[in-house]
Amino acid sequence: MAHCASCHGRNLEGQPEWKSQDKDGFLPAPPHDESGHTWHHPDTLLFSITKLGVAEAANLKDYKTRMPAFGGILTDAEIIAALSYIKSRWPDDMRRRHDELNRVFARRESSAR
Repeated sequence: MAHCASCHGRNLEGQPEWKSQDKDGFLPAPPHDESGHTWHHPDTLLFSITKLGVAEAANLKDYKTRMPAFGGILTDAEIIAALSYIKSRWPDDMRRRHDELNRVFARRESSAR
């Protein structure tokens, strides 16, 4: 609640106008419910974004964000628990699609090695 819900909402609803930059050039916190885009990203990226921050995880040097990197605040297990909670709130069909996304991503990663 202290780290994620303060911006992403108690019900994962995110902040209003999350797709549009604010007057300072920042995007508001997106929702993590079914109306957002979280489920479009594999678990490995979601974990990296949470632990390292968006700019480092996505290799976006000049990306402006208010979301801190939580690697020094949360343990890996706590990050996984937070992401697991988010996913537990998604509808079954969305979880199935996300599971398939993870399988495809894992196959691509293993074949790239």
